[in-house]
Amino acid sequence: MASRDVVLGIFFLSHTVVGALGNSSLLLHFLVLDFTRCRVRPTDLILKHLIVANLLSLLCKGVPQSMAAFNLKFYLGDFECKLLFYLYRVGRGVSIVTTCLLSVFQAITISPSESWWAELKVKAPRYTGSSMYLSWVLNLLINIIILMYITGKRNNTTMTNLKDFGYCFSVRHNIATDSLHATLLTFPDGVCVGLMLWANSSVVLILYRHKQRMQPILKTSCPRSSPESRATKTILLLVSTFVFFYTLSCIFQVCLCVVHNPNWFLVNMAAIVSGCFPVVSPFLLMSRDSRSCFVWIHNRKSP
Repeated sequence: MASRDVVLGIFFLSHTVVGALGNSSLLLHFLVLDFTRCRVRPTDLILKHLIVANLLSLLCKGVPQSMAAFNLKFYLGDFECKLLFYLYRVGRGVSIVTTCLLSVFQAITISPSESWWAELKVKAPRYTGSSMYLSWVLNLLINIIILMYITGKRNNTTMTNLKDFGYCFSVRHNIATDSLHATLLTFPDGVCVGLMLWANSSVVLILYRHKQRMQPILKTSCPRSSPESRATKTILLLVSTFVFFYTLSCIFQVCLCVVHNPNWFLVNMAAIVSGCFPVVSPFLLMSRDSRSCFVWIHNRKSP
């Protein structure tokens, strides 16, 4: 086994373990908040779905990628390959939709009462749960098409018709079929990213106008930023991080589709970049969430 494969395997393994622990810890944090009835924000439900989607995509990609790096002859069967890639794509798709809903929901929440968003402020929390479940159903249906492209190693299939991902293979079809497949999978993602950018721009504009109105007050006092303001900045940071890593991931995915026989570096870099957001996002959220159940318990015991 080459030294570069050992290093890559250790990196994938540590990458997966850190991401899984971070997302599990954050999910446990939200469950504790629910159990102790601490302050619950309307966005908490969306974040829970985001964590589950991150865990699904991280484990389905990171675990087999780590095993493949340590053992070059490791190949899964046809059913296992289809299941892993299908669940990975579902988790990735739900992560995109969830991040989009998070940014749009926050834009609606902080919009001025005189704007045309005002009516949606009351209705938005009611449809949060149904929107999340709908995103899971749509991604489960859309990504069924991936089953016709992923396969395990077959003796009756020539290697010239396969792209090797280290533990599974992708089957090449004609140009028309591949183009249709790429369009069906990338169009919803493109719409979500466009909505994210629009919502983020709206949030930045709203915050800027609010700061301009509050400028006379800020000159005489320095009040602490409100929980809504901190939550908005956290979501802006989260969405910006997502768009950055998603853009890099798209570049590598396009390269994988265009290159006839992708090399070792391209395949592994695409896998590394695709796992960056699920690893980084829980630590961003934990570092900026000021809620503590211990404070709540102390207040309950105090007279």
